[in-house]
Amino acid sequence: MFESWIDPFGPAGRPVPPTGTVAFFWHHLRQARLPFIALLILGGLVALVEAGLFYFVGRLVDLLDGSTQAEGWAGLIDRHGAELTFMLVVILLIRFVVTWASALVEEQTINTGFYNRIRWQSYTHVSRQSLSFFQNDFAGSVATKVWQSGGSVGDFMVSLIQVVWFIGVYTVTTMVLVAQLDWRLAALVGLWIAIFAVLARYFVPRMRKFSAATAESASALSGRIVDSYSNIQTLKLFGNADEDNRYVRRGFETFLAAMIRMTRTITAVRASMAMLSGIMIVAIGALAIHLWTQGSISVGGVAFTMGLVLRLYNLLGRMMTQLNGLMRNFGTAQNAAELIARPLDLVDAPDATELQVTEGAIRFENVHFHYGRPGGIISGLDLSIAPGERVGLIGRSGAGKSTLVNLLLRFYDLEQGRITIDGQDIARVTQDSLRRNIGVVTQDTALLHRSVRANIVFGRPDATDEEMTTAAEMAEADSFIETLADPKGRTGYDAHVGERGVKLSGGQRQRVAIARVLLKDAPILVLDEATSALDSEVEAAIQSQLESLMVGKTVIAIAHRLSTIAAMDRLIVLDKGRIVEEGTHAQLVALGGHYAQLWSRQSGGFIDVGADGGAEEEAGV
Repeated sequence: MFESWIDPFGPAGRPVPPTGTVAFFWHHLRQARLPFIALLILGGLVALVEAGLFYFVGRLVDLLDGSTQAEGWAGLIDRHGAELTFMLVVILLIRFVVTWASALVEEQTINTGFYNRIRWQSYTHVSRQSLSFFQNDFAGSVATKVWQSGGSVGDFMVSLIQVVWFIGVYTVTTMVLVAQLDWRLAALVGLWIAIFAVLARYFVPRMRKFSAATAESASALSGRIVDSYSNIQTLKLFGNADEDNRYVRRGFETFLAAMIRMTRTITAVRASMAMLSGIMIVAIGALAIHLWTQGSISVGGVAFTMGLVLRLYNLLGRMMTQLNGLMRNFGTAQNAAELIARPLDLVDAPDATELQVTEGAIRFENVHFHYGRPGGIISGLDLSIAPGERVGLIGRSGAGKSTLVNLLLRFYDLEQGRITIDGQDIARVTQDSLRRNIGVVTQDTALLHRSVRANIVFGRPDATDEEMTTAAEMAEADSFIETLADPKGRTGYDAHVGERGVKLSGGQRQRVAIARVLLKDAPILVLDEATSALDSEVEAAIQSQLESLMVGKTVIAIAHRLSTIAAMDRLIVLDKGRIVEEGTHAQLVALGGHYAQLWSRQSGGFIDVGADGGAEEEAGV
């Protein structure tokens, strides 16, 4: 019952978490109000019971002092049986029940459900961020902040209840109990708490400030380490480990500088608390003994007072130490909230509908896009692609080819103009439905660190094994997949491919990616240097499969090797974000412009252009 009280995968109730740290805390806390109210009540009861134990010690001293030793247990029970029974019930039963119930709520409800609910909601929200969001930060830093969000918010709230609330209830109970003996004892305890509050008021803001700085530098350091490990092959290829070590060390030095400021503050806190507690323990002890000499309190009263005060000393010391932990968690949560609660910069329109592709006609209308800069990239571009037409995009690096594809996939919003598919503005349809209808194979293929099977069926999870293996065969991938084995003994389609697919060669990764798109079978196909990582023999074999895949689909292909797209229905030549030429291969060669120059450089005059506009390489080339 306690383990299922909070559903870790429950909805957040609002699409975007608030940006303020306190609001961020409340956003998650309100989703678990009842468990935290229960923990609050139980924490207060535990504090009352613990204070009561010291009261029992004082009463027991007085009962023994007022009893005759010769009467033994019989005399004690006869005179004080009811009171002793009450003590027994509190110690053996009530104390056990409230401690057990508190542990159930904290460990089996909050630690499992609440912590992981925050992590899950943070992960799902951040995963909806735009491509540029992830391009502007370390993946390791983002992942660290998402994971820490659950631990920091959960630890802060649990510590707040377990320590601050517990000590608050205990302190009030202590003052009430000692006030029954003498008001002056309660006044000294009150003075102690007041001076403690002044110290806390001075140190806590500094601890919070240094905690936030420490958390930020820690996540940045984590990002540097993950970045190094993710690119370990590049580091080893250049044989310059010392330079990378210096880069990571600078991150360590920044983290250590922030941490030193934090630890100096903690040292000052501990020293101040030691001085304050020493003075107050001596003062309260001296007053208690003085009151005993005056006959104002009993020996049991002195024992009871000193027991409570010594426990209060331990608790206040623990509280100041926990304030360090609280501020660390608050700073970590604040650091995580600044990233996690960042508003989505690319969202579906409120009235977005599902994209319905009936023909596959694509139109770019007066498209402007500059990546937020004053100009450049794409300005005023108009392009119409007919249903089922195969179009090749050509141009030098930076001409805007890949940007045009990214805009079609709506990885970025246009600065001006619009893009439509079958008359539907892609800004008015859901992003998921848009991308479900477009199959993409890119030059830089990165696979998920999962099985080959999971990577191929990712675009179509309901595919059968037979459909999956057929797609792999068409992509010329089945032969090498059958030979795969990973360190855990998984083989073939069940073998895992490593982070970003590093256990496969570039050509193998590309063939798995092609198999994935073949299986997805979307009505619109984008090929961005799709066969660039393949050797000539495999490329020739796959090319025929891609040709059959293109039948009945609208195709946009990008290639630097012009021979791979020369047979397209129409070639679009881009330069500085504008269309400078368009036509068939034969038309553009005859035009003698940009395309003809590029073709001449690549062919060296050894390529014969057939009457149909296709490129046929002569023997020996």
